[in-house]
Amino acid sequence: MQTTRLGRSGLEVTRLCLGGNVFGWTCDEASSYRVLDAYVDAGGNFIDTADVYSRWAAGHTGGESEATLGRWMQARGNRARLIIATKVGSAMGVEPNMGGLSRLHIMRAVDESLRRLRTDYIDLYQAHFDDERIPLEETLRAFDDLVRQGKVRYIGASNYHAWRLVQALWVSDRHGYAAYISLQPRYNLVDRGEFEGDLEATCRAFGLGVIPYAPLGGGFLTGKYSREGPLPATERAPKVQQRYMHARGWAVLEAVQRVATERGATPAQVALAWHLARPSITAPIVSATSVEQLNELLGALDLALSAEELERLTST
Repeated sequence: MQTTRLGRSGLEVTRLCLGGNVFGWTCDEASSYRVLDAYVDAGGNFIDTADVYSRWAAGHTGGESEATLGRWMQARGNRARLIIATKVGSAMGVEPNMGGLSRLHIMRAVDESLRRLRTDYIDLYQAHFDDERIPLEETLRAFDDLVRQGKVRYIGASNYHAWRLVQALWVSDRHGYAAYISLQPRYNLVDRGEFEGDLEATCRAFGLGVIPYAPLGGGFLTGKYSREGPLPATERAPKVQQRYMHARGWAVLEAVQRVATERGATPAQVALAWHLARPSITAPIVSATSVEQLNELLGALDLALSAEELERLTST
């Protein structure tokens, strides 16, 4: 699998990042191991998770994804081959100081993530959400201390606005702190307004790697949703309906399906190939609950869309 540098850092990551949000949730332990094995066997090295995955599920407390990943890495003995990214900042409980980007929470959360991941370092530690309640100096000093301690190699941001990203980079430069090397935004062929424009321009200007989540719109761009048919019986379906099942969403899906039919590919492969052709994108994050699903997604790496096809998709 082709690799590329993550922003201006020295990290070499594969062009598709495997999302761990499903591990320990909709993908049980045995299935998670099979997907992870298949991803690594295909040459993949970049895996993204978060401490909060999957706290939203009934009976879960958070950390299920990290714990599954940690047990798998320990069983396979392959930690050194992988680039592990996780996130901090989401609420991990209802008590005060159990979320956000305070020094107190970051220092506590990183040790919990390390314990669950069964490792002594995290390759990419990301602020899951911006926390405007906390001074950037406090957050970035905490991250810098973790880098100096060796618990974290690099830091990144997720769900930041352009102006806050610029502020964070300025604070790091002013104080000599470790700086964000990457951004994880929501981005796909339907959800484009949040990233394209100032945020994308900022990433390009400062050389940040971009690892977008939801590149398939929660499954909407795979073609499993239709105007006439019933919603799939999944936990994501109601949110997908609310966010993507509108006039423009259907128009984009139809354009993706037309290109897929013409190229003998699947809609998911076309949607991901569009991402991979974008100059600002480093590695979209994809999730899979089966080896068959993963193999389909990996097929996007071999699909080179023409300039005309890219324009048709982009202009929809």
